[in-house]
Amino acid sequence: MREPSACTTILVGKKASVDCTTMIARNDDTFRPITPQKFIIEPAAHGEKGRHIKSWLNKFEMDLPEDAQRVPAVPNVDYKHRGYYDESGINQENVCMSCTESTYGNERTLAFDPLVKDGLDEDCMQTSVLPYIHSARDGVKYLGSLIAKYGSPAGNSVLFSDKDEIWYMEIVTGHHWVAQRIPDDCYAATGNRVAIEQVNFDDPDNFMWSEGIQEFVEEHHLNVDHEGWNFRHIFGTYTEQDRHYNTSRQWYIQKLFNPSIEQDPQDPDLPFIRKAEKKITREDIQFALGSHYQDTPYDPFGKGTDEEKHRYRPIGLNRTQNAHILQIRSDVPEDRAAIMWLCIGGPTFTPFVPFFANMSDTDPSYNNTSMDYNMNDAWWYYKSLAALVESHYPQFVQLDTDYLTELNRYYRGRVEEIIKGAEGKSGEELTEYLTKANQATVAHTKKDSEKLWGQMMIQSINMSKLTFHMDENL
Repeated sequence: MREPSACTTILVGKKASVDCTTMIARNDDTFRPITPQKFIIEPAAHGEKGRHIKSWLNKFEMDLPEDAQRVPAVPNVDYKHRGYYDESGINQENVCMSCTESTYGNERTLAFDPLVKDGLDEDCMQTSVLPYIHSARDGVKYLGSLIAKYGSPAGNSVLFSDKDEIWYMEIVTGHHWVAQRIPDDCYAATGNRVAIEQVNFDDPDNFMWSEGIQEFVEEHHLNVDHEGWNFRHIFGTYTEQDRHYNTSRQWYIQKLFNPSIEQDPQDPDLPFIRKAEKKITREDIQFALGSHYQDTPYDPFGKGTDEEKHRYRPIGLNRTQNAHILQIRSDVPEDRAAIMWLCIGGPTFTPFVPFFANMSDTDPSYNNTSMDYNMNDAWWYYKSLAALVESHYPQFVQLDTDYLTELNRYYRGRVEEIIKGAEGKSGEELTEYLTKANQATVAHTKKDSEKLWGQMMIQSINMSKLTFHMDENL
């Protein structure tokens, strides 16, 4: 049975980022705090006949091409009950995919193109698409062809990027979708609502759409505006849940990146795409994905009233199973330009670790996750660390902030160190070098994390209420 998810998406064009890289990012939020995941490598395939995929969530199945690129993936451990959900990855041609942002079409449009019960859902989507595409634009076309053939059982939005382009694709009914290219000098942010606004059907360089969507809207009298063709207005929802669960997240991210603009957190027509007031760093995205309305009355850890602190759904949650930033650099050779910044445990309190995507394996602490509690598994380890910080937030938040700041300082230098060390290497030699370098980064992160654990444990002992001071000898 498909469990709905609730994620937050940020997309940053290459001229909007501080280092001229494309970055697509998403929190994978489920409706269960505990859904263990692992980080693995799906191997390449060459001339393998009979490749097939079948969903564990519905009756969808399809044949797969004989040839497939190697891709990293972050699937569920309990895939037989929860579905595969490979979530995010970067293929060997440096094409990124993150799927999916649950998105909800309205009843007017679904009345005429209902969801397809056994169609291609998000649990199989990355496995069916990412190993076979050659650019972000190609990803939209490829997925669009599968939706046309099999239909969709849910509303889903999908992120694609390469070193030049970023595309955001919204599938909102059984067969209809629109995709928009994010301008190079802009960013976009959304969470669980139809986001794309005015669609220009005379501009195929920046928009793509399902066949017959204009005729579909016209035939069924679905365009509510006097002028224009606003995808959000036609296919989207405008509910009380949107105002308290969805739009506030978009509002806060835009408040971070455009602080001079005053907006209402419940405004249902906040713009999807904006130009930021300064260039955006990877650390900016990390903070946004882990944020909880800091410096506003709506922060659950803040000083607002009880009603204010629970008015809006935070961006970072205890239900965030992983968060990721998929980055493609343009200033280094392609075989070392793709970096998957992966946060296991929750982006509010745990680090985004950089993994060069050109790797043959992941660290054992990431790829062998148990369904039962196991501190040797990265997923359980960082989930536990986040839970400890949150449970003593006033006492531990500064320790955690210092820890994340120091790791980000280390990662900045570490990435450049790895790239420099890769000079003169290519092919399998380079892949194995980057694989070992990734594992060394994991080991350093664990060492710094152990220091934080120690500091918090010592403070926890000293915070005990089971004490009594009268005589030092008693």
